[in-house]
Amino acid sequence: MKRIVLFIATNLAVMLVLSIVLSLLGIGRPGSGGELQLGSLLAFSLVVGFTGAIFSLLISKPMAKWSTGARVIDNPSNSTELWLVNTVRALSERAGIGMPEVAVYAGEPNAFATGAFKNSALVAVSTGLLESMNRDEVEAVLGHEVAHIANGDMVTMTLIQGVTNTFVVFLARIVGFFVDNMLNKGNDERRGPGIGYMVTVFVCEIVFGLLASLIVAWFSRQREFRADAGSAKLLGSTIPMQHALARLNGVEPGTLPQSFAASGISGGRGGWGALFSTHPPFEERIAALRSVQS
Repeated sequence: MKRIVLFIATNLAVMLVLSIVLSLLGIGRPGSGGELQLGSLLAFSLVVGFTGAIFSLLISKPMAKWSTGARVIDNPSNSTELWLVNTVRALSERAGIGMPEVAVYAGEPNAFATGAFKNSALVAVSTGLLESMNRDEVEAVLGHEVAHIANGDMVTMTLIQGVTNTFVVFLARIVGFFVDNMLNKGNDERRGPGIGYMVTVFVCEIVFGLLASLIVAWFSRQREFRADAGSAKLLGSTIPMQHALARLNGVEPGTLPQSFAASGISGGRGGWGALFSTHPPFEERIAALRSVQS
């Protein structure tokens, strides 16, 4: 639950900071006549909604290496590293994508894929994952990450996040405009939006942002199911991925930096927290693979 809260809070914080900075510069606010320019507001909302998401995507590879201490395997120094590189190469060829960079970092069991482009992505695995799994299970996890790249999940998640952020910013200001007009009805001397507009926009961005997180989290859960199925397709069997998920269900995944938490290994929770979870529970993922197998 802590990682879910941090994931939502990080996105809201980026959006609110951009929104506040641009608003202080006088961008995106109604004019002095109290008129709402929808075209300008939409342009402002697009800038706020997509800037953070696209920037994060473009710097995702170097940030991932820096924040996790991942070491890219340029020249394999042992049999395990050679096997990792050869396995990712074989999986990438089957998936029809360019060879990603392969990296290893010290930590508890986890793995992730990131990058703005399919043919120049990054696949990283932790030392804990390599130590706690056999090679069939590690290969299934690698297939899962390669499937994420082949499916274009990083770009799609960025677009989904950007679109939802845009609507949050846009709708919050429309609501703020009408609330401000109601509070200042009959006041012909006001110049620009009042405190009612500012407060309403701030509150609405938080509320709408939480609702938007439900959409982003739902899509993220669906992409996990697709990546599991993609791994099974690449390996020609659902069994290795089932075993890998069962193994992961018995360990505590290593913590990733918050900006990459949704890309790593995680088991979803039940109850209301499941609505905000970026990953489905391991049991549901195993059941989905079994249904494909049958």
